[in-house]
Amino acid sequence: MNYLDRSNLAQARLGGLEDDLGMKGVEFNTATSILFVGYLLMQLPSNLVFTRLKPSIYLPTGMLVWGTICGCQAALHNYKGLVVTRFFLGFAEAPYFPGAIYLMSTWYTRSELAKRFAVFYSGPAIANMFIGLIAAGVLQNLDGAGGLEGWRWLFIIEALMTLSISFAAFFILPNFPSATPWLTEEERAYASWRIENDIGSDETGYVEPTMLAAIKLAVLDYRTWLFVAMQHCILLSQTVTFFFPSVVNTLGYPRITTLLLTAPVWVATFKFNLAILWSTSRTKERCFHMIGSMAVTIIGNIMLITIHLRGPRFLGIVFMAMGAQPAFMIMLTWISNTFPRPLGKRAAITAIVNMIGNRSNIYGSCLYPKSAAPQYEFGGATIAGVGGLCILLALVLR
Repeated sequence: MNYLDRSNLAQARLGGLEDDLGMKGVEFNTATSILFVGYLLMQLPSNLVFTRLKPSIYLPTGMLVWGTICGCQAALHNYKGLVVTRFFLGFAEAPYFPGAIYLMSTWYTRSELAKRFAVFYSGPAIANMFIGLIAAGVLQNLDGAGGLEGWRWLFIIEALMTLSISFAAFFILPNFPSATPWLTEEERAYASWRIENDIGSDETGYVEPTMLAAIKLAVLDYRTWLFVAMQHCILLSQTVTFFFPSVVNTLGYPRITTLLLTAPVWVATFKFNLAILWSTSRTKERCFHMIGSMAVTIIGNIMLITIHLRGPRFLGIVFMAMGAQPAFMIMLTWISNTFPRPLGKRAAITAIVNMIGNRSNIYGSCLYPKSAAPQYEFGGATIAGVGGLCILLALVLR
């Protein structure tokens, strides 16, 4: 739901959102990128505060807020309102992703994390898979219902889904192992010991650093900045997901057919994601799996800008979506394995990597303006080059 609520603007665009709000030029691209301004501003403070709060309260509350904001988009009547709501949507979504990653790393050992991350990060692929189907159904059947445009119904329906899940999460989501009430005292001790034993740390005399000290440790570690650069490359490669229906639309199919065509792309991406991450978990190898994933992205972007035939061009679009997805989760596992302790430093590094890495989404939206369709030559060439840089960084980190 986090990813679906973030990327549904692309589907609403095919439902006439731009015309209804009087948008023109690159205003849609600006509305897409402004979300990440709010996202970045909240990233570091939320992750540092997260270690001192109950996840079972903090994460569902954040979801409740962003679900409400998502629903508010249905009431918009101008471009300025869209920009404001997208900014605050990013602000409300910021705690979720790094918080979820951090929470899982406190429950699972390093060897267990890759599989859990694989399942967790199948979320974006599943979101993209279903949002095309949901949008096709809503835009086809609810456009004009109750006097509302189809894209407004899309925001309302998805907001209600998000709010329902957030209420359930208050009762289902666990806290950190040492503070989860439905475990016995012995189980809590064992859950904590498993992680300590995995990283070879002795709790005796151990004192967790302050927030400021944790940030200093993170900033002074040169590996932090290698991961920052790598994530920046990977997330820039994923920017196309926020314009995916528009890219698929260059194949020349009708609006509903275009939305339906996005589904099989993400089915393939979902399966590829699980296969790559299962392999990296089994082999405990990160670098060459990263290289293979980014190579697929590079091939897809080259196909996009050089091929005009509908069939091969569609295959290139599949490769574009498929490659960068597992690379991102490989990198997050790599971070958790590289920085096991102190917990505050790991939280700070995760936040810094996400905060700076996600800046690519602010200017990445400029790679796919309407005027560049159908080949998107500059965008495709840029992502292919960035993919090559990511491969180089992976080799350096190894």
